[in-house]
Amino acid sequence: MTGTQRHTEPLDVHLIALRDGSAGPEVLLSRRAGDVYAAGCWHLVSGHLDGPWEDMVTALVRETREEASIVVDRADVHAAVTVHHRSPAGSARIGVFFEVRRWHGTPKVVEPQVCDAMDWFAFDRLPEPMVAYCRAGLDAYRAGTRLAVHFQEPGDPIAYTPDADRLVLVPGPGSPGTIPEEEARAFAENAVGRITGWADVSWAREESRVWRASGAEGGTWYVKIHQNDRFHQREVSAFRGWVPGLGPAAPRLVAADAQLRAVVLTAVGGRSLYGAVHPPGQQRHVFHRIGQLAAAIHTSAPPRPATGTLPLGKLERHLNGARPHLAPGDEEFIRTTAEKAADLPALEAVPTHGDLQSRNLRWDEDADVLYVIDFERSEEGPAIRDFVRLSDAWHGRPDLLQAVTDGYGRLFTPEEEAQLAALSVLDSVSGISYGAAHGDPELVERGLRTLARLRAAQRP
Repeated sequence: MTGTQRHTEPLDVHLIALRDGSAGPEVLLSRRAGDVYAAGCWHLVSGHLDGPWEDMVTALVRETREEASIVVDRADVHAAVTVHHRSPAGSARIGVFFEVRRWHGTPKVVEPQVCDAMDWFAFDRLPEPMVAYCRAGLDAYRAGTRLAVHFQEPGDPIAYTPDADRLVLVPGPGSPGTIPEEEARAFAENAVGRITGWADVSWAREESRVWRASGAEGGTWYVKIHQNDRFHQREVSAFRGWVPGLGPAAPRLVAADAQLRAVVLTAVGGRSLYGAVHPPGQQRHVFHRIGQLAAAIHTSAPPRPATGTLPLGKLERHLNGARPHLAPGDEEFIRTTAEKAADLPALEAVPTHGDLQSRNLRWDEDADVLYVIDFERSEEGPAIRDFVRLSDAWHGRPDLLQAVTDGYGRLFTPEEEAQLAALSVLDSVSGISYGAAHGDPELVERGLRTLARLRAAQRP
């Protein structure tokens, strides 16, 4: 023990009562009044334990009933975050914050002598002034951490202010990936300011990691750590080159760090097309928009002369991984297609997305805007490569193919049709091999389905 005084901090309990609002989750806050600490400031419903005979959950249930007139069942009380707090005057305490989403009754002011208002607020529209200690607990909760330190300095205001934000998140070992590593967090905050909410939104199949970051003063960004230098260079080059030509249909690059392989991107709206179900007329409209977006990508920079051949170099390795899953005759069909593909004429090179498929497309139905994300596989190549992973979606739906080509502004040429078939076969084999090795049955099934479709198209 190096100090001369043992800590004897009191323990507080805080209620994070949540409900669904029109713009997202809303939290219940009350405004302190009268002869109390931080009068006039908003705060969570909270209180102290009555004594050593009362546990934390019992205290929360009691304080909630006494202060807000709602009844909470112990089974509905969930641990949220613990904050070690020190006030500007130097006194310290432990605050234990609990999340509650179910209760009986309607919240209302019960003790007007110490509370003169109570209302619901969206997290990105929290009221002012707000007790800094309470704001620290909410920010730590939104960041997904279970422990935080909030030691204020002498002279700091009681009310929250961004200039004196003392919150320090303490990541836990039990949930790796919940928030980025310290260097990546610092990089992101240097770019956009204080981040109080992290949500891991990484795609399960990729080793690149993506987080949605919420700013202390509002605003949303995406922070991405690429799995390798090649993906980082491709995405950054696309954002600094042709992507700005897409205008509002794509995110904007805010910052990039080659050493960390990290980028900060602005957020786009809409909902992912992956797994979305729309009526036939709406589907045709979306696919028309996809064609328009593909045309915008492919004309975002002048085309270059035709160079290169189809990617046949990895075929044997992919075949070795896919072979146990292939149907009789599949391998012969694959090899025959590869042999014919070697003689196909090269097509002129244009900017391509490289992974244009439903999970990288977001549609805002109200604004009728289609957004495209994830440019880490972007490179120059034949325009038709961007339709390989989309072609499975229009199989059996000639109206959707027509919608795409109408939006694209032209039909595919015979040379492009031939390359589309060959590239689809190669993509299927690599998908089956990858899916089998990484436990992704959906990717395997998509590859087998594409092979069966292409083989059927070859039959008389």
